[in-house]
Amino acid sequence: MRVLVIGSGGREHALVLAMAQDPSVTALGCAPGNAGTQAVAEQLGVGDVSDPATVTALARRWRADLVVIGPEAPLVAGVADAVRAEGLACFGPSAAAARVEGSKRFAKDVMAAAGVRTAHAEVVDNPAHLDAALRRFGPRYVVKDDGLAAGKGVVVSDDLELARAHAMTLLDSGHPVLLESYLDGPEVSLFCLVDGRTVRPLLPAQDFKRMGDADTGPNTGGMGAYAPLPWAEPGLVEEIVEEIIRPVVGELADRGTPFSGLLYAGLALTSAGPAVVEFNCRFGDPETQPVLALLRTPLAGLLHATATGTLAGQPELDWAPGSAVAVVVAADGYPGTPRLGDVITGAEAEGVLHAGTRRREDGAVVSAGGRVLSVLGTGADLAAAREEAYRRVVEIRLPGSHYRTDIALRAVEGRIATPANS
Repeated sequence: MRVLVIGSGGREHALVLAMAQDPSVTALGCAPGNAGTQAVAEQLGVGDVSDPATVTALARRWRADLVVIGPEAPLVAGVADAVRAEGLACFGPSAAAARVEGSKRFAKDVMAAAGVRTAHAEVVDNPAHLDAALRRFGPRYVVKDDGLAAGKGVVVSDDLELARAHAMTLLDSGHPVLLESYLDGPEVSLFCLVDGRTVRPLLPAQDFKRMGDADTGPNTGGMGAYAPLPWAEPGLVEEIVEEIIRPVVGELADRGTPFSGLLYAGLALTSAGPAVVEFNCRFGDPETQPVLALLRTPLAGLLHATATGTLAGQPELDWAPGSAVAVVVAADGYPGTPRLGDVITGAEAEGVLHAGTRRREDGAVVSAGGRVLSVLGTGADLAAAREEAYRRVVEIRLPGSHYRTDIALRAVEGRIATPANS
């Protein structure tokens, strides 16, 4: 099977590494890729990855048997639809189904129809209505961009003026604003393979959105993650699948927009039960890195079965014992304007997954984005995995770079309590 991965981040490097271990894969390409994917897959030039015609032409020219679309923007733009229209198997939802991420308003409507627990929300598209709407929420205020924002369009704060300023910035840019009630409780990320009706959950994970230790600083695309969750109650994944994933998948199918691909539920474990914070229509970054590090089942076969509607015939997923932790190393200036072009030392060591990198003509690996690397550790338990990840992190040299020092620390120390066991 010839597999083409679309994207250039840490998620795509993790996908490529996992599929390189699948014996069914005879050729592996990545477009546009990064300095890490270049070592394990054919690096393919591509213009705009969100242009359906461009990606379809590349897939046809490269003779792909399976196209795996990593980022959300191409999915929302309909790239998967165009690839499938060419008769090629494609892992990723249609543009209509990808609205579960592309429009928070649409996702809320689907959840309401499916009877799924989520935060109370209100859409504001006129600045004249903002102050009255804010008075109906908070504190704590949750202000989101209604569309795609690469994980950085959200402000959660007790500060009314900060919340209002963020909302006005979005409105002034022509983006509707979603105000939500705050969901308390630990957060969980659950990835589920879905082929229209069949649902196969992966391991649950937890990610860290804030830039600084102890969840301080601005939101980012994600500064680290770990899997699985040693503190989770038995049966948590089954509860989420039955109460949230299956009803949403059924509602999308009943609307004539069946979901095929990776449905990612970001959840808060509230006292009333798991509640949806957001849905994404693709693998998350950085959670993909630790989750796939523990998957023993050949990945390309799973993704092909998902793309071709045969997921129900796949055997139960096989997982390695133990835990995995990923720590993101970010460039100076991130999550604002990152400094680019700095030489990275240690980027080709074991356990280092590339995101914002490129290889210069002289062979040096340099920074090319905000989140530059994900450094992975695995171990018999979470403490061992965390120790290995940070041992590798300190070997990385990138001028001005920064990373969180507390990824998975509270879980290792037993300081996470769900409402059921608090």
